Amino acid sequence: MAKSKLKTATIATSMSALLFVGFSSQTFAMSPFQASYQFNYNGKNLGSATRTLSKSGNNWNYVFAAKAGGIASATESSRFSLNGKQIQSNSFSRSSKILVHNNTMSINFNPAAKTINTKKDNETRSFAWKAGVLDELNAELQIREDIKNGGLKSTYYLADAKEVEARKFVKQGTESIKTDYGTFETIKVVMKHDKPGRETIFWLAPKLDYLPVKVSHVDKKTSYGLLLTSYKGASN
Repeated sequence: MAKSKLKTATIATSMSALLFVGFSSQTFAMSPFQASYQFNYNGKNLGSATRTLSKSGNNWNYVFAAKAGGIASATESSRFSLNGKQIQSNSFSRSSKILVHNNTMSINFNPAAKTINTKKDNETRSFAWKAGVLDELNAELQIREDIKNGGLKSTYYLADAKEVEARKFVKQGTESIKTDYGTFETIKVVMKHDKPGRETIFWLAPKLDYLPVKVSHVDKKTSYGLLLTSYKGASN
């Protein structure tokens, strides 16, 4: 259960949204930032999480880290470059620890060989390349860029340990969200799941360069949430 909780929290880093209406018209190029969140599981506050985006030249690194007391922790990192407004995935890694149990996963994107190579613990796979393929972490950033530059694509392709999957995101209006960092007008977006009983909702704040200020995920009887507590980065 704890493992599912932390993995879902990082999937929450796979964000979404749509063309904004009625908010500030000022937009920003992708820029470094750091955001912190309160993390709750089944309605109970269990820990904290951070998102940190940094760059060196045109090489970017996006890191998500979550910790639930002394029980569990997880870290994900996505390395990529930018070609105009399109993210070019380079590599992705995840490590998690639940009590004394450790798990790892990595993805290497090889456009020259038209392959994607993955390793989950000791199991390796290789499958066909897909143009524009993202990982579950940098997908959030790609969608935020698309929102600022005309709207969402019809489909996004995300790689995991086993395959490349098509994902869709749907706008469901706007909502005012209160956080410890302030109250924000947000765009409410739902990530569509193939499995019944699952729902992921993101609230993106145009004032904070479309940062997710709240995330909610329900998987049948299990739920988790993230709520912004601090932010350093571009803002309107």
